Amino acid sequence: MAIRIIESTEPLKDPAVLAVRDRLRGGPAGADVAAAVRRIIEDVAARGDAALVELTAKFDGAEVSTDALRVSRERIAEAHQSADPAFLELVRRVAGNIRKYQESILIEAPAPLRRGGRELAVRYTPVDRVGLYVPGMRALYPSTVLMTAVPAQVAGVKEIAMVSPPTGGDVNAMVLALAGELGITEVYRAGGAQAVAALALGTESIRKVDKIVGPGNRYVAEAKRQLFGRVGIDTIAGPSEVLIIADDTAPPGLIAADMLAQAEHDPGSAVLVTPSAKFAREVAAEIQAMLGGLERANAIRAALDDYSAIIIVDDMATACEVANDFAAEHVQIMTSDDAGMLKRIRNAGAIFVGRDSPVALGDYLAGPSHVLPTGGAARFSGPLSCNEFLKASSIVTYDKASLAEDADDVIEFATREGLTAHAAAVKIRNPKTET
Repeated sequence: MAIRIIESTEPLKDPAVLAVRDRLRGGPAGADVAAAVRRIIEDVAARGDAALVELTAKFDGAEVSTDALRVSRERIAEAHQSADPAFLELVRRVAGNIRKYQESILIEAPAPLRRGGRELAVRYTPVDRVGLYVPGMRALYPSTVLMTAVPAQVAGVKEIAMVSPPTGGDVNAMVLALAGELGITEVYRAGGAQAVAALALGTESIRKVDKIVGPGNRYVAEAKRQLFGRVGIDTIAGPSEVLIIADDTAPPGLIAADMLAQAEHDPGSAVLVTPSAKFAREVAAEIQAMLGGLERANAIRAALDDYSAIIIVDDMATACEVANDFAAEHVQIMTSDDAGMLKRIRNAGAIFVGRDSPVALGDYLAGPSHVLPTGGAARFSGPLSCNEFLKASSIVTYDKASLAEDADDVIEFATREGLTAHAAAVKIRNPKTET
């Protein structure tokens, strides 16, 4: 297997290039998945905990009683105390980086706008209760605990409930240790669409939440899609993806290593866009040379075959156009003019600039959350951050004189729309207005 190389003079019209893009965007889940998730949601809504434990046994192979759905505080403390001290020190460093970054971007309300006796303001308040979905089983990512919980804590969220699929009857010990480190005491042995449904709708054991965040498989993503509106969500995640913009000043080995790292996700996608055909072939050769020595070589081969490509374009400006069209989760820039390329990128979940800024930094350590929009969603949404856990409320305060000044305009607009009760609600406060 060799990664496909596509040479295109008009990549935004080229069916081969668009096929790579559209494969990532995917679209709605298949009818079978959607129907299965709908049944799971209906079952959890009807039977609560009983459905949750039955579905956990069916899909996760874990026998968990209704009494044992919630992980005890003692078990969380035990996992924390038993954790490798070096691992906990690492966790503290990473959590510190995340917290500092999130605090630096935390939105603050501006001063109120005052005009005469009018005061117009905005107030930001945190979501009351948040559910964190932490993947387990085949895709175990304890780092997701940090990347979701710390931004929520910075925002001021008071209640955080975590769900994670039990392996061998319990939540992964590293996940529990992280919960203990962050002071999260509400953790449940549940995963999949059934756990999302429990968080959204509530059961006897799990109180419903206001927002659910965190990545999962296609069943988790479909459950979030179907439940959106009854609960807030972060994003509907698809394959993890990187689009690399590079020219022949970049070392081919670095590009290959970064593409393989992204393809290591299950599934993952890696796309290189470059104006150099020679460089493209060198990167492809490096990928082949490195692939055999990797532990997850088979999964990586599948990702390279299904979701990845090297696209050769005419120039760097066109490369940036392709990047904006793909709107990838991660964009990496390794060129002779990184700053210039950065200015051209509008659509990306996270942008990594320069050869010393691999995506792996963002996955684990740098500070921004690694929960990012995928499948082209970076065209209209951004990373999970502390600000995603805040709600804005507009605040309008008028005194009597200001109402009198504006009353006629309100009454006229309401009357033109045929909403006479709206007009009357102003008239009753301002009897001198014209009728």
